[in-house]
Amino acid sequence: MNYQRINNITGWLVFAIATSVYVLTLEPTSSFWDCGEFISTAYKLMVPHPPGAPIFLLIGRLFSFFALGDVTKVAYWINMTAALSSSATILFLFWSITLFAKKLVTRDNPILSTGNIIAIIGSGLVGSLAYAFSDTFWFSSEEAEVYAMSSFLTAFIFWAILKWEAHADEEGSDRWFLIIAYGMGLSIGVHLLNLTAIPALAFVYYFKKYDQPTAKGIIATLLLSLLGVGIIMVGIIPGLPTLAAKFEIFFVNVLGLSFGTGAVVFVVLLIGALIYGIRYSIKNQKRWLNLSLLSFTFILLGFASYGVILIRSQFNPTIDMNDPENVMSFISYLKREQYGDRPLVKGPVFTAGYPIDVKKTDAIYAPGKDDKGKDKYVITDYKSEYIYNPAHVMLFPRMYSTQPHHIRAYRDWSGLKEGQKPTFFQNMGFMFTYQMGHMYWRYFMWNFAGREGDEQNSNWLTPGEWFDKNIPAEIRDNKARNNFYMLPLIAGLLGLVFHFSKNAKDGSVVALLWFFTGLAIILYANPQPVEPRERDYVFAGSFYAFAFWIGLSVLFMDDLLRKIIKSETLRPVLVTLILLGIPTIMIAEGWNDHDRSKRWFQVDGAKNILNSCAPNAILFTGGDNDTYPLWYAQEVEGFRTDVRVCNLSLLNTDWYINQMKRQSYLSDPLPIDIKSENYTSGVNDMIYFDEVKRYSDGISLTGYLKLLNQRDKRVTRINDGDVITTYPSQTFILPVDTSVVRPLINPKFYPFMLTQLKWKVNKNNMDKKSIIMLDMIANNNWKRPIYFSTTLSGDEFLDLKPYMQLEGLAYRLLPVTIPGATNGWLDVDKMYDNMLTKFYYKGLNDSTIFYNEDYYRFTSNHRSELYSLASQLIREGQKDKAKKVVDFSFEKIPASTIPYDYNSAMFVSLLLELGEEQKAIALAEDMAKKSDDLLGYFQTHHIRYSTREYSSLRILDILYRSMRTAGKNELAAKYEGMLNKRYQNSQYGTEE
Repeated sequence: MNYQRINNITGWLVFAIATSVYVLTLEPTSSFWDCGEFISTAYKLMVPHPPGAPIFLLIGRLFSFFALGDVTKVAYWINMTAALSSSATILFLFWSITLFAKKLVTRDNPILSTGNIIAIIGSGLVGSLAYAFSDTFWFSSEEAEVYAMSSFLTAFIFWAILKWEAHADEEGSDRWFLIIAYGMGLSIGVHLLNLTAIPALAFVYYFKKYDQPTAKGIIATLLLSLLGVGIIMVGIIPGLPTLAAKFEIFFVNVLGLSFGTGAVVFVVLLIGALIYGIRYSIKNQKRWLNLSLLSFTFILLGFASYGVILIRSQFNPTIDMNDPENVMSFISYLKREQYGDRPLVKGPVFTAGYPIDVKKTDAIYAPGKDDKGKDKYVITDYKSEYIYNPAHVMLFPRMYSTQPHHIRAYRDWSGLKEGQKPTFFQNMGFMFTYQMGHMYWRYFMWNFAGREGDEQNSNWLTPGEWFDKNIPAEIRDNKARNNFYMLPLIAGLLGLVFHFSKNAKDGSVVALLWFFTGLAIILYANPQPVEPRERDYVFAGSFYAFAFWIGLSVLFMDDLLRKIIKSETLRPVLVTLILLGIPTIMIAEGWNDHDRSKRWFQVDGAKNILNSCAPNAILFTGGDNDTYPLWYAQEVEGFRTDVRVCNLSLLNTDWYINQMKRQSYLSDPLPIDIKSENYTSGVNDMIYFDEVKRYSDGISLTGYLKLLNQRDKRVTRINDGDVITTYPSQTFILPVDTSVVRPLINPKFYPFMLTQLKWKVNKNNMDKKSIIMLDMIANNNWKRPIYFSTTLSGDEFLDLKPYMQLEGLAYRLLPVTIPGATNGWLDVDKMYDNMLTKFYYKGLNDSTIFYNEDYYRFTSNHRSELYSLASQLIREGQKDKAKKVVDFSFEKIPASTIPYDYNSAMFVSLLLELGEEQKAIALAEDMAKKSDDLLGYFQTHHIRYSTREYSSLRILDILYRSMRTAGKNELAAKYEGMLNKRYQNSQYGTEE
C-alpha cells in the first residue's frame, strides 16, 4: 500500500466531510456580535474595529463576488470563508496527526505494514473529525468571524513545522521556515492568536537539532520563543509604525516637509536595509543571517496587508473605525488603545478605588497647522499613568476592575466581605477558580465531555446528569444539551499518556501548543468576571491541540489489544471503527444546535429597529448587537439607508463624531455644531456640574452650547492647570417651533404639545456623547426625527423619556408630554402598523430551528413592545385590536421556539382583561410550572449569574400579582408560595 497516496486522499476526504457539514449548517445571513461589522467591512473594504483584519477583509471581498450581485447572498458567501477555513483546518490537523502517528509507529521499524498504515490513518480520522464536530470549533465555522481563518493559519503553520522536521536533513529544508514566516505574517492580518503557537514551533526545532535536551537548553528555547512572540507583538506590529512616526515628526516638525515624507523615507530605508542585508548574507554565505532576514521579510510581506487599512481609511468610508488614515492614528489602531490596559505583573486591586495621582507620559500627536499655516504635527493630549495607593497594589493582580457588578462577582467567587482587600492568595484563588476554572476548564469540558445547555454560564455535563429523569423538560430537551459521555475526554487522556510514554519530546510539543493557546491566554488577558457573552472561541487553538491526543488514542488501543486480537490488519480496523463512534456521537449530538441554515431573525430584528423609524431619522443605539446588524442591513442589503445609525459607545470619540458630520448614503450629515477643537480627544471628555454657579431656574440649551463652543469663562474653570468645561444648571430649556412640530404629531396629542422643553438632566457630570447628543437635539429644530433604541440603558436617554413616543423598537423624541407618562407614551396607530405589518419575524415560529440565548434577549424586546401595544389598546377601548396583538405575539414568537420570559407572563393579565380566562389560567399554569422547575434546576446546579433564573423569578412574581389583581386568590397564593421558596434559595435571596 502506498502510504503517502492514502494519507493524501484520506486527508482530502476528511476535508470533504467537514466542508459538507459546515456548508449544510452554514448561517445564510449575518450573525450577532462582530459578524455584521466584518461582513459589511469585507464587502466594501472598509475599516473594522482595532486592530483590524485586512487579510480577512480581502478574502471576504473575493468571496462576496460569488453572490453575483444579489446583496442578500453576500453574507452567505462571506460566511463561506469560515466554512472553508475550518475544513482546511481539519485537513491540516489530519495530516499533522498522521505525521506524529507515523513517528510513533515507525520508531522501531521504518517499514510500514498494512496494519500500521490503517492505525496511522485511523488516528488522523478520529482526531480530526472529533475536533471538526467539537462545540467551539463547529460554532466558529458557520459565521463571518476571524477565528476560523485564524485556526486555519495555526493549523497550517504547525503542519509546516512538522513537515520541516520530517525533511530537516534534506537540502532546501529551510524553505519551510520561510513558509512559516509568511504564514505568521498573514496571521497578523487575521488575528494575533496564532502567535501563541511560536513556543511549540521552537521546541520542534530544538528537539530535532538536539538529541539530548538539557534543562539549560529547554529554558533557553522557551525564553527565546517568548522573545520571538514579543518581537512580533511589540517590535514589528506597533514597533515599526512607531519608528515611522518618529521619522514623520522629525521630517515634518523639524525639517518642515509635508505630511507623509518621514513615513516614506522610513519605508525606503527599511526596504533598502533588508535588500543590503540579504545581499550581504548571500555574498558572505551567512546562512543564519540570510534565513533570519528572509523570514523577517516574509513576515513583513504578510504584515504589509495593513496597507489596505491605511489606504481605505483615507477615502473616509462609512465604517472607518478609529480613522487610522495617518501614521499617528494607525499606531493607536494597532495598539488597540481605545480598549485600555489590564494589569498583568503588578497593579492595583479593586479596593484601590480612584487613583491618588495621574502622571502625563507620552504626547499624542495629530496632523495640524503651525502659526504660518504649514503642516505640523500638534500635541492634542498626553497619555496618562495612574498612580494608586501602594497599600492596594500587588504582584499579579487578578481582581482589579472597579465596576460595581465586577466587584460583586469578585466577592461572590472569593468570599470577600464588604470593604475587605483581597490578599495575594485570594487573587490566586480567583485565578484558579474563575479565570482558569470557569473561563477555560468549563469550556474545555464543553467540547470533550458535554454541555448542559445554551444558558450563559452553564456548566459542562457531568455523569450524574446523563440519565437524570428529574431534569426539567426545557433543560433536558434543549437542543444545545450535548452529551458526549466524556468519550472524547477519555480518548484524549489515553492518547496523552501514550504519546508521552512513547515520545516525550513530541508529547511536550503538543502540550506546549495546548498550554500557550489556552491557559497562557488566561494569564495574559487577565479576564474580568461577568462577560457579556461566552469566550470559548478564544481557546479554539488549545482544543485543537487536545485533538491530537484524541487521534493518538487509536494507537493506544491498538497497542493495548495487541495480545487479544492477533491480526495486524483486523485489529487497527476494529479500533478505528470503534473510536470513530466518538466523532459520530459528537456530530449527532451537536447537529441540531449548530445548524444555523434557517436562521434569519438576527437581521430581521435589525430591520425591525430601522422600520420603527420615520424617514430620514437619526437613531441612537448602544451595544454591538443593536448596531452591527443594523450596519449590515444598511451597508450590504441597502435597507433603510435614510436612517443614520449613531452608536453612543463610539460617540465619545472625536473620529466618530467627525464621521457623523458627513453624508452617508441617503442620510444627510448630522446637525452637530460644536467645533472639532471642542471635542477632539482629551477635550471635554467629561464636563461637570458647577454647583457654585447654580442656576436653579434652568438655562437655555442653545445659549449654553454657544458658550461651550466659545470656551467662555462662564462655563469653564481651571483644575490642576487644565481647563475643564462646566454646566451651571442641570435644567435645560429648548424653545419649540410649533409650526414645524405640529405636522409631526398625531392630532389626538395636540392638547399636550409644548412650546418649550424644560427638563432636568440628573447628572453631576456628562460625558462627551451626552454633549453631542444635546447639540444635535438643539440644532435639529425637529427637522429630522430623533429616535432612541429601546435597548439603551436608562441614563443614555438624558432624562428625556417623558417626551418620547414609542413607535416599535425605538422611542421618538417629540415636544409632547402626557400626564403620568414618565416613561413615554405610545402612538398605537403607528406602532400597530409598524409591528404587525412592517416588521419581519421569519422563522421565529419554526420549532426545528435552534435559537440560542442571544435571540432570547432580542425577541424579548419584541414581546415587551407587543405587550405595551396591546395594553395601551385596551386602555383606549380597542379590545379587538388588542386581542389581535396578543394572538399575533404568541403566533409569531411561540414558546416552542423562544422560551417564556417575564414579558410573556405579562400577557396573562391582558388575557384576563380580554375575557380569555381559561386561556390565561392555562398559560399561567404552564409558565409557573416551567419557571419553578427551572429555578429548582439552576439552584441545585449552582449556575451563577443566570438570566433565566432572574426571568423565572420575575415570571412567578408577575403571575402572582396578575392573579391577585384579578381576584384569583387561590392561584395567587400558589404562585406566591413558589416565588418565596425559590427566591430565598436564589442568588438574589442569598445576597440579602
